[in-house]
Amino acid sequence: MKNWKRNAVTAVVLMFVCAGVYLNWSYNQQNTTNLADTLDAQKVMGENLVLSNDGAVTETGGEEGGSVVNDYFAEVRLSRQTARDSAVETLQETISYAGEEEDVSEVSGQLNSIVNDALAESQIESLVVAKGYEECVAYMNEDNISIAVSAPEEGLSATDVALISDIVTSQSDYTLSQIRVIEVK
Repeated sequence: MKNWKRNAVTAVVLMFVCAGVYLNWSYNQQNTTNLADTLDAQKVMGENLVLSNDGAVTETGGEEGGSVVNDYFAEVRLSRQTARDSAVETLQETISYAGEEEDVSEVSGQLNSIVNDALAESQIESLVVAKGYEECVAYMNEDNISIAVSAPEEGLSATDVALISDIVTSQSDYTLSQIRVIEVK
């Protein structure tokens, strides 16, 4: 009886999270425009933005430096949310058409994993921003976690990286060797 109640509560919470993800996705579908239409070629391919070999985005000058970094974080969040919404939609369709209990439980596990990753990423991002960093985006996958942080003028110090790594290890099961902190200037 206790297991049944726990499963029912989990199913209801999962249903609310899925409904929230769907509403967010449908709202974004109505209000998003093609990025190629809204940004001109100079902003996208201009001299102000340089992508280094380690994945860090740096600014070389120009008037719109702050907006370039903010656009980077907005694009990463949008890309991550779009990919996640697509995966959730596919899994929900699979659940609705699955006939066997084993298939449903496996797909439900994958869906639950996506939801847990989204919540953990959100918590990590909130905690990093609460520590005084302007912007942060976390992206989890099976092998590692990448944290892109808007760096201060002097850049990220070893103390900053240790603080961010401590936040990640306290909010997830990743080890220090699985954490990648990316400085975005």
